Amino acid sequence: MPVLRRIEPEWLDTLPHEDADATRSRRDLQRLNAWMFQTGILRRLVARLAGGAAPRVIVDLGAGDGTFLLGVARRLAPAWRDVRAILVDRQTLLTSETRAGFEALGWRAEPVAAEVFEFLAHARPGSADLVIANLFLHHFADDDLARLLVRAARLAPRFAACEPRRSPLALAGSRAVWMLGCNRVTRHDAVVSVRAGFRGSELSSLWPADQGWRLREAPAGLFTHCFAARHGG
Repeated sequence: MPVLRRIEPEWLDTLPHEDADATRSRRDLQRLNAWMFQTGILRRLVARLAGGAAPRVIVDLGAGDGTFLLGVARRLAPAWRDVRAILVDRQTLLTSETRAGFEALGWRAEPVAAEVFEFLAHARPGSADLVIANLFLHHFADDDLARLLVRAARLAPRFAACEPRRSPLALAGSRAVWMLGCNRVTRHDAVVSVRAGFRGSELSSLWPADQGWRLREAPAGLFTHCFAARHGG
């Protein structure tokens, strides 16, 4: 396993959203999120961050079709109501069914089709309560990721991310996703994702060094690396 992160293009990012392989790969990702217990891991992470105060505005960076956040929302909805969820992705993939799922929980899903840096550049500082990212930050080299985190820190006082863990076990797992029926795009991207993943305090070292932030970074489950940042008490 290489010591340093290795960033390579992921095939899904290069395909049109209506491409059959892309559609199949997005379904694969839902299955992989379940296999990695990502929903439960992120739910616990943001619940600790919130500290009993339900956020009113959540921004999901790299939200895809919104189904992952919907799964998290279903676990949080008994305590978190009237939440506005801003789903940021390069393409608008939110379906009417997924939107209805949020509405049934008392949440409002608002898709935003934009590159993440474009969105963050125009977002009003302090306009969100919580920013999350799931299997998204590993797409960026350190310099770009540092810029992204600086802007995310201005947007909200809470930030949570669940990313691939860069470890021999995670790499072995990524090479075995064919056993789950994943297609060629997912099989390629799974390995690339782990090589670009995180370990130790790599994300903490890229977070802005302003006073007042409390950072937590640690592995979770078998394959996930978590990072959380909270400003103030």
